[in-house]
Amino acid sequence: MARSWTRLHEHLGAAPGPLDFGMIQQAAADTLEESDDLDWKEQLPQPPRDGRWNELAKDVAAMANTRGGLLIFGVRDKTCDLVGIDPEQVNVQQYSQWIRNHVQPYLPDVTFTTLTSPDGTTSVLVIDIPASPMAPHHVYGTAQKDKEQQAAVVPYRDKDHTAWMAEHQIERAYRDRFTRTERAEEEVQRLLDHTRETVFTQQAESSAWFFAVAHPERPLPRTAPRLTREEARYLLHTARTRTQTPHRSAVGPLAGLQIVTDNPRPGLRRWVVQTLTLGTGREIHAELHHDGTTVLAANLSWKALRPDALAEAPEGSLLLHQDFTEACCQDFAAVALELARRTRVDSALHLTAVIASSTGSAPLAPVVSEHGGAFMSMPAYARRPHRIQPVTSTLSPHGGDTALHEAAQELFTDLTTQFGLSPQP
Repeated sequence: MARSWTRLHEHLGAAPGPLDFGMIQQAAADTLEESDDLDWKEQLPQPPRDGRWNELAKDVAAMANTRGGLLIFGVRDKTCDLVGIDPEQVNVQQYSQWIRNHVQPYLPDVTFTTLTSPDGTTSVLVIDIPASPMAPHHVYGTAQKDKEQQAAVVPYRDKDHTAWMAEHQIERAYRDRFTRTERAEEEVQRLLDHTRETVFTQQAESSAWFFAVAHPERPLPRTAPRLTREEARYLLHTARTRTQTPHRSAVGPLAGLQIVTDNPRPGLRRWVVQTLTLGTGREIHAELHHDGTTVLAANLSWKALRPDALAEAPEGSLLLHQDFTEACCQDFAAVALELARRTRVDSALHLTAVIASSTGSAPLAPVVSEHGGAFMSMPAYARRPHRIQPVTSTLSPHGGDTALHEAAQELFTDLTTQFGLSPQP
């Protein structure tokens, strides 16, 4: 997914959003100098001619290893003359293959966009490379005299040119990668812990809860425009509409939040919608963070069984509704996707979900529906674990309904199998 804020946006004073041909044209007319995140190229990418390095792979890896940037083809690098390219000669499949073959680890978020002037006479190719959390990326190639010998280098951008990392720089780059991963995991755990504390301190009875956090791979900067209350209302409505299908087996948490959706309450760099203090209906808590992070918590035990069947419940167990758990996964993924789109998150979303209770020691007993939901039962063969391991999935902000369903289903499957149950009916 192309980034919504680049060197050109900054230079032109433009609001975050997609690049267009007019922006390229104006930046070239202004003779905007190359930098570590902008590289003008006169000709389209070419295959390696001396058997040594793939130039496109090197340039892409260098920007991914630094702070991301734009490669713009059709503009002379010294004079910034807008000479254009032949759009018929653009071969995105070939360019992607070069990057896949010559750059490790793989870079999945590079985008290729051909932009054409309104009169159709001039085109440019824009390759947008986000800063990679998996840096450092190595470029692999062969020397002409040693065609069987693979070699690897680690390029990076130094102002307006590409340089090669020394050993100590590579070592630091790896250390930074592992630190980023640890910090992201710590942030997710902090949000989960804070949400547990928020909901459990307001509970009158013990119950099993669904907790989930969607965290962008690259959260938006603190200077990004904040989500407005109206935007929060709209995206919750859109997410609810997206998930309300005729084939759904249970009403989800978004439906339960409808009573408070029109009045999100402000929180610390976030909007909060919850039913914890209403005293009626299912308890639900949701947070829409301005940096693109989504938090959802919902009581899975509310009316998990009919009152006349509660005597069958194992003593000391906390019941949880399996169909509602699936609906939680679907609604959570839908809200995360809509928030990422509304805030223009330009990286993948990491989804984490878990089932937990306030006691932490009572066994968790799943309740499943049978015969299209007409009957509810507790399978004797199901496991009743005291703790459920967190499960994860990944979702792209520009993914469609299929990607949304797959991410939600992966979370639900991994939660369900921990009870010894199949997610399939």
